[in-house]
Amino acid sequence: MDRKTLHMLALYLAVVGAVNWGLVGLGMLFGGADANWNLVNLVVGSVPVLESLVYVLVGLSGVYLVANKR
Repeated sequence: MDRKTLHMLALYLAVVGAVNWGLVGLGMLFGGADANWNLVNLVVGSVPVLESLVYVLVGLSGVYLVANKR
């Protein structure tokens, strides 16, 4: 995988993570105690290992993007 592809993949994962956390925050503010606006959990929550893997990849993407700023 070349650097540009890796950079774009990391960027997409970081955006997914940012949108997910934004929705979690909005759900906490406006959705009440029972609101679940966590898209990662809603999409892959039935497979906890996959959900954890998504979170790890999002975190690694953020670290990669910070470490490789242009």
